[in-house]
Amino acid sequence: MPPPITSVAADDTAFWDAIRAQYAPSPDFINLENGYFGMPANPVRAALRRYQDEVDAENSYFLRQRWPQRLAQVRQALAAFTGVDAAELLITRSAVESLNIVLQGYPFAPGDAIVYAHHDYDSALDIVAALAARRGVVPLVVDAPRDPVSDAEIVAAYAAAITARTRVLLLTHIVHRTGQIMPVAAIAAMARARGIDVIIDAAHSLAQLDYRVPQLGAQFVVFNLHKWVGAPLGTGLLYVARERIADLAPFYADSTHAAADIDKLGHFGAVPPAPIMAIEDALAFHARIGTANKEARLRWLARRWMDAVRHVPGVRLYTPTDPARHCALGAFGIEGMAAADVAQRLMEEHRIFTVVRQLGTESIVRVTPHLYTRVEDVDALAAAIVRLAAART
Repeated sequence: MPPPITSVAADDTAFWDAIRAQYAPSPDFINLENGYFGMPANPVRAALRRYQDEVDAENSYFLRQRWPQRLAQVRQALAAFTGVDAAELLITRSAVESLNIVLQGYPFAPGDAIVYAHHDYDSALDIVAALAARRGVVPLVVDAPRDPVSDAEIVAAYAAAITARTRVLLLTHIVHRTGQIMPVAAIAAMARARGIDVIIDAAHSLAQLDYRVPQLGAQFVVFNLHKWVGAPLGTGLLYVARERIADLAPFYADSTHAAADIDKLGHFGAVPPAPIMAIEDALAFHARIGTANKEARLRWLARRWMDAVRHVPGVRLYTPTDPARHCALGAFGIEGMAAADVAQRLMEEHRIFTVVRQLGTESIVRVTPHLYTRVEDVDALAAAIVRLAAART
């Protein structure tokens, strides 16, 4: 690893080659589907193995005698990284688990409304549907502009959906379907002024975008740590402002913690300690790169392939035109070709792995580079898209 730095160019070949050397992706294909979870760097993978051996060797002694202190240490590291108090953070298995804890524990009354968007994560939509069926919550849906001219245009769309019974706005920070970065702080400010709570799904934004949690302006935020933070698979995070913890009912039954103790929300039973311990190593690796540098590099890689195909006949990009409104994630389609066929041909003919996502009634192909992605990889994708578009029948 290079020494810690303050700023580096997104196209600094020597620096980013050194970073790429810290990963071990499969040589069998080009993986441009890094949105599901992020590959941990080699030092994190090595640490995970050491920790698992330590836990297995010490067995119950580790869990009963040493685990509480190690867990507190990880939470302190996460608090320093996110800019909030450790007592406001709960380590979970994923953003989906965190979102279930918040939404299903929120004090909705029958007839209360929740505003959400069609572009929100599928599991989030499932939770909203469950709240409607089980607790009489009224879902109010927003069609947010996909390529807005201003933040005000998006804020206005959410404001127009609010009714007198609206209790919660559910917001996605980075839309997993298209990569669009939503102006969550501006929307949250509008909602707070109307006495409405905001729950932010920041599954993709933590460590991909350069921000601290208080800047989001929400008292409830859910995260993944196994995406852009680079922690092992099966690690997530929940933030609840200290003064709001008592308002949430435990999703998992608990009788051992005080009402204002966030641990009341995390009665999961025995959990694997090794992946959680390795969060510290992931944060340390990330710190050697710097969030701003990471964000700039990921956006640069995304812009490289998108700009190369932007004006190709038959190719449509679904990611906002303004580079400030997206980072790593991007999506495209080819006129006259099903997205599933495009993804299949990219893999079979070009050994490039992508994923299909649904956007309303349309299927699209999502592309997500990573820090280990080479310039040649995104160039190969662009060339493959050009060939597929030219071969349309």
